[in-house]
Amino acid sequence: LMLSEWLVDVPLDLEQEWVVVVCPVGKRALVVASRGTTAAYTKSGFCVNRFPSLLPGGNRHNSTSEKVYCILDCIYNEAKQTYYILDVMCWRGHPVYDCQTDFRFFWLFSKIQEEEGLGEKSRINPFKFVGLQNFPCSSDSLCKVLAMDFPFEVDGLLFYHKQTHYTPGSTPLVGWLRPYMVPEILGLAVPATVLTAKPDYAGRQLQQIIESKKSKKLAAEKGHPSSAAAARNGHYELEHLSTPQPANSPEGRDEAVSQMEN
Repeated sequence: LMLSEWLVDVPLDLEQEWVVVVCPVGKRALVVASRGTTAAYTKSGFCVNRFPSLLPGGNRHNSTSEKVYCILDCIYNEAKQTYYILDVMCWRGHPVYDCQTDFRFFWLFSKIQEEEGLGEKSRINPFKFVGLQNFPCSSDSLCKVLAMDFPFEVDGLLFYHKQTHYTPGSTPLVGWLRPYMVPEILGLAVPATVLTAKPDYAGRQLQQIIESKKSKKLAAEKGHPSSAAAARNGHYELEHLSTPQPANSPEGRDEAVSQMEN
């Protein structure tokens, strides 16, 4: 899976060359539909579920040959029994790893529309598959996005560079922010909404992220071996710098637990 970094260093071409995707709370999943079955894997490669689906190649009725298969980057929301599709690596046997983000998103949107019943639960499609919309990163667009109502609990925002290919592992060409961070990090005056409301831990979390960024930069400049190893293993900040549970949760306020294994 292509993994994000905290978007602390804001790119100068954010408005022109980036798009943003609003992500639901859930777990990151690699979904492979092939040879008449559909499998969901964690980002470490562990198979967590097998089921039929209406994805091309995903059930024994629509798997006409071994060449018909799909590989998707998803977020699984257990409460809604839904796989929200973030990105596509392969559709109906056609790989798009080497295509730019804007083409992959357009291709994915158009292909999902062609598959009837994919967004509904049924015997042959026990989990919904729903595409996630992307939006421009202009100031006006971001303000409108943060004022929208979404049919799911929002976890955060993923920012994609339009021209990046799908490259497994951590990349600075995909950035992650919690919605409340947008005014401070991007310097935008945003509407006061449920999404932009600052939680109690906001200041602590932002400070932690910025300090971690600085230490990683220094380690990289000095050629520290641990930073190179982390990059190779696909480790990235969201696994270590994440959202604390509410004070009344069993885990306790100060324990960092990631809502989305992004």
